Parts: sequence; structure tokens; C-alpha cells
Amino acid sequence: MIRIHVKQTLGDLNLDVDLSLPMQGITAIFGRSGAGKTSLINVISGLTKPDEGRIALGDHVLFDHQQGIQQPPEKRKIGYVFQDARLFPHYTVSGNLKYGCRHPDPAQFASVTALLGIDHLLNRYPASLSGGEKQRVAIGRALLSNPDMLLMDEPLASLDLPRKQELMPYLERLTKEVNIPILYVTHSLDEILRLADHMVMINQGKVVVSGHINSVWGSPEMRPWLPVKEQSSLLSARVNFPHPRYALTQVMLNHDSYLWVNQLQRQRGEWVRVRIYSNDVSITKKRPEQTSIRNVLAAKVDKIHPVDHQERVEVRLRVGETQLWANITLWAAEELNLQVGDAVFAQIKGVSVTQDDLAAM
Repeated sequence: MIRIHVKQTLGDLNLDVDLSLPMQGITAIFGRSGAGKTSLINVISGLTKPDEGRIALGDHVLFDHQQGIQQPPEKRKIGYVFQDARLFPHYTVSGNLKYGCRHPDPAQFASVTALLGIDHLLNRYPASLSGGEKQRVAIGRALLSNPDMLLMDEPLASLDLPRKQELMPYLERLTKEVNIPILYVTHSLDEILRLADHMVMINQGKVVVSGHINSVWGSPEMRPWLPVKEQSSLLSARVNFPHPRYALTQVMLNHDSYLWVNQLQRQRGEWVRVRIYSNDVSITKKRPEQTSIRNVLAAKVDKIHPVDHQERVEVRLRVGETQLWANITLWAAEELNLQVGDAVFAQIKGVSVTQDDLAAM
């Protein structure tokens, strides 16, 4: 595990973080501007020193205030990708990639440049590259330093929409093929949905909630941060089989709960992440018949949360071990006489697969 327990005063910000993070996959560090996201990864990288605490990457102790350990940045084996690429303008792409490589490995170099789609850019200079190409080179340079962890500080923030769309597939590929932990700072919910496995939400220098993205996304702590139309549930599902007649694929939530989504080019048994908007979920106490809605799940009411000063109720449903949120009117909740523990059916109007940006009715 990555253990981070630090305190640091930076002007008006009091960073006070206690975290345990996984040693693989992407962990998104999310929060508003000024929440302490960049301050946190600067402490981890060694660019700034905490006032107290301890940071350990597995068995490798990077900082320990009590023991007087303060590894300099160059000894931490951490790659850092900034908002701007920070390439050397007088070096070619090849020169930038090799900068800092103490023991160049031609096979690794070829693998990283192919992974990031920059092998055809090696003889060009940064001035001739697009913003997305520059960021890919910066990521490649960080990977070629053979880091034990990669830090990425809003790598898409300085790019316009076409360049973001250009870079995103490479980041998605990175998450699947690079076997080191990646801490990814962002305030973009879309980037989190497409890339992250784990999520940490920070506010005013403190951790609000941390965990697997599905649980954090559906947590009560997260919902106030989302506009009503963006409130949703993230569910993990396994690809089962294609519909024999229609362009749909069945994905399984558990052994007796499934959803139909637009046809996926995926192997049976492969995991996908689906997103269901809370406004697209309605509740009935009897299984509906002769309905146009294809996705109906048996569920139990797990939590009922009236929203202050609104004629709306947030209802958390449990489908097996999975949680699903529904936004319904106060009128509907009272007419149904919903109580925690009630057996109900969730009618789901729309389902999207986040990695493919697909939807099904």
C-alpha cells in the first residue's frame, strides 16, 4: 500500500491528510481549485516538505519526520507529469524522452513510444508538436525514468477540447498497460469516470472520502458535489452475451441481476463500468408488465434522504451488493409510502458504459 500521513501549512491552507492507496491502477485526486490537490502530490514527490508525518511507497520510506528521513526528489523514483509539458525546446522528441534515463533500454524505449503513439515524432522539436503530442512526450519521459509511481497534475487542463479528445485514448491505454500506481489530479468528473479505479476527494486540505470509485461516486459525501442532472451510480458488470436479434449486449451485476446496453465489442467475462443517472431511475412496488423499459431490477430500499427545500427525495437502493440511487419526487415517495427495507423494482430508462460512451434504453 501507499501510506500518506502528512500535515503541512501553506498560507491559508492546512493540509492534513491520512491515506492508504492501492499500489496499482489510477487513483484520482479530486476537489475544487485550491482544495490542496497539487499540494498533496508535491509533498509526495518531494518538491515540498511536510511539517510532520510519514510517506511510504510500499516498503520504500520517502519521508518520516520522527526518523529524520527526507528523500530528495531524484531518489524517490517518482515520475511527474505537469499541466504543461515542460519539454526542452532545443532537444528533439527523442532527446527529451532520453533525458534523465541513466541506463537507456532500447526495447523499453520502443515499447513506450509505441504505447503513446509518438514513435513517428522522434526527430521533431517541441515547437512543431500539438499540445496533446507534447503531453504524450512528457508522459513518455516520465515513464522512461523507470518510476515506482507516476504523478499527473491535471495533464489535460491546458488543452482545448480536440486535444483532450486526442490524448484521452492514450491515457486509457496507459491505465491498462502500465503496472505502477498513478495518482491523477483533476477537477474533471469526465476524466475520473473514464480513467480512475480509486478516488480521493479533498476539500480545504482534508480528505472528505476515499475508496474504490464506485463506492465514492455513490457516497452521500459525493452527491452534493454533483449537479442534480449529473447525479448517478457507477456499477461494475461482467459482459455476458449479445442479444440474438437486436444490437444489445447483456452485462451481469450478479448471478440474477443483469442489464442490457448497446452492443459491446468485448469478450464474455470482461469487466465494464456502467453509469446510471439517478433521474433515469423510477421505483415501483410491483414488477411492471408491458413496459418499453428493458432494464428492470429487483431491489431493496436502503436509504431515504429528503433534500432540504426541494420537492425531491434521494433513494438509495440495494441490488445484491450493489448500490443504486434514484431521484424521485416527494409526492411519489409519500404515495408509495416508501420505507427502508421495502422490496421494490427499479425501472432504468438509460444505461451508459463509461469507457465506450454508449447508451441503451
